[in-house]
Amino acid sequence: MKTVKIYDTTLRDGTQAEDVNFSVEDKIRVAQKLDELGLHYIEGGWPASNPTDERFFKEIHHYALKNAKITAFGSTHAVSKNADNDQNLKSLIASGVDVITIFGKTWDIHVKEALKTTLEKNLELIKNSLLFLRPKVKELFFDAEHFFDGFKENKEYALACLKKALEGKADVLVLCDTNGGTTPSEIRQIIREVKKELPHASLGIHAHNDSELAVANSIIAVEEGAIQVQGTINGYGERCGNANLCSIIPNLQLKLGYTCLPEDNLRLLTSTSLFVSEVANLPSFHRQPFVGKSAFAHKGGVHVSAVRKNPRTYEHIKPELVGNKQRILLSDLAGQSNILFKARQYGFHLDKNDPFVLELLAKLKELESQGYEYTAAEASFELLLNRVLGRARTYFTLENYRVLETKRKKEEPISEATVMVRVGGMLEHTAATGKGPVNALDNALRKALEKFYPCLKEMHLIDFKVRVFSSLNRDLAGTASKVRVLIESGDSKHRWITVGVSFNIIEASRQALEDSLNYKLFKSDQEKLTKALKEASEGF
Repeated sequence: MKTVKIYDTTLRDGTQAEDVNFSVEDKIRVAQKLDELGLHYIEGGWPASNPTDERFFKEIHHYALKNAKITAFGSTHAVSKNADNDQNLKSLIASGVDVITIFGKTWDIHVKEALKTTLEKNLELIKNSLLFLRPKVKELFFDAEHFFDGFKENKEYALACLKKALEGKADVLVLCDTNGGTTPSEIRQIIREVKKELPHASLGIHAHNDSELAVANSIIAVEEGAIQVQGTINGYGERCGNANLCSIIPNLQLKLGYTCLPEDNLRLLTSTSLFVSEVANLPSFHRQPFVGKSAFAHKGGVHVSAVRKNPRTYEHIKPELVGNKQRILLSDLAGQSNILFKARQYGFHLDKNDPFVLELLAKLKELESQGYEYTAAEASFELLLNRVLGRARTYFTLENYRVLETKRKKEEPISEATVMVRVGGMLEHTAATGKGPVNALDNALRKALEKFYPCLKEMHLIDFKVRVFSSLNRDLAGTASKVRVLIESGDSKHRWITVGVSFNIIEASRQALEDSLNYKLFKSDQEKLTKALKEASEGF
C-alpha cells in the first residue's frame, strides 16, 4: 500500500471561512485532535500575518504531539527586499518549526498585476526564498499558487516557476487550484504533463471547492502520483471552502488502497469532524458524506427492509469504519421495517403482524400528516412507542395553563405563566415569570413539579427551533401558519429532542416542553429499575 501524506490546513485556510474564527486556545485544542487522528502535517498559520498565529507557534511547543508535524506558512520574500532581510521569512524561522511551506505566484497575470513585478523577478523570488530557508528546516514545501490556471494560460512560465522551486531545493511541489475552477480531466492532463517535464519531482495537490470538485480533483491527483494532499476538516475555507479531508481520506484509504492514517485511526474521523465543528461554533453538516449524521440514515420502508437483511444493499461502506453509525428514521414514508427496527432499539422485539405495530404505524402517519417530525425528535417517538404499548406511566397531567404578556413603554416585556398540574390525586396551581413566554411556561411547570420529582432540577434546555409550515390555503398561511417546535434538552448524561405542533407557537412549545419533562422522568425511572435489578442480582 502506498502512503499519501495528509497535510491539514484547517488552522489557516479553514479560518478564512467567513463564519470561522479560532482563538489560540481553540487552535491548540484542534491541533491536538488532529494529531490524535494521525495526520502527517498540521499547518498552524502564518506567523507574520497576525498575533494569534504568532502566539500559537509559541504555545504549541509546550505540547508533545505523537503523529503530526506542525508547519508554518508564508510567502516568498517581498519584491523590494532580499531573502535575508525579509521579515516574513524571518518570522517563519522564528516560529521554531521543522517544516515550512511558502507559496509563490505561478500565474503570469498575478505576477504582473498583483506583485507588480516582472516574470523574471518572480522566478528569483521563488528560488532565493527557498534557498534561504532550506538550511534552517528539515522539510520545505512550495505551494505553486494558481498553478492550474497559470498552466492553462502560460504553460512555459508555470513550469519555469516549478523548476525554480526545485533549484531552491523544495521537497514537494504542491500544485494549487486556488480559484477552484479546474475540472478532474484537466487536473489529470496537466499533472501528466508536469511529470513528463519534471519526472523526479515530488508533487502535492491543494484544491479549492468553487466548482464542487475539490475532493475529486485531489483523488485524481493522487492517482496521477501526488504524494501529499492538502485540505481542511469539513472542507472549511474561503469562499466555497477547501478540499474536504473527511471525504478524501476514507476514499483513498478504503476504496483506493492508500495509507493515509495509522491503522484503526480512521474510526476517529467522525468524532474529529464533530469536534472541529463544535470548536468553530458551527452546526455540523448532517448530509456530509462519511461523517455526517445522515450519511448512513435510512428513511424509506423499502430501504430499511433491505438494510436489515444486508446493510450493503444501501451502504457503500460499514459506517463503523469511519466512526459513524447506521440510523433508521421515522416519517410518513416509514413502513413496518422502520417500526420494528426502532422498537428493537428500545428493547421491544415485535412481530411485523403484531397489532401494536400496525397501530403505531397508523398513529405515526397521522401525526406526521399534521406536521409532527420524529426523524429528529426521537425522544418524543420513544414516548409514543411506550404509550401505545402501555408501558408509559402518567407522571402528571396539565389541566390548564395561561400565559400573559405585558409591555410598558421603554421597558422589556414581562412574561408570566400560570399552570394547574395534577400529580396523582393532588392539584398544583402555581405561577412564574420568565424571559419570554416559553421560559415563563417552563419555569411554572418546573415550579409545580419539582417538589414531586426533584430529578427535574438536573435537566436544562439546550436548543430551541421553530419552523413555519407554508400552506396553499391563504387562510392558513403567513402568520396563521402552523409551526413545529423542536426542543433539545439535556442533563449530565444525556441529550434528547422533543416536538410539538400547533397554529399557536405557545401551544407547540408546551407540547415539546411537556414531552421533554416526561422523557426525563421516564429515563430516570428506567435508570432506577436497572440499578435495582443489578443490586438484586449481585445480592443473589
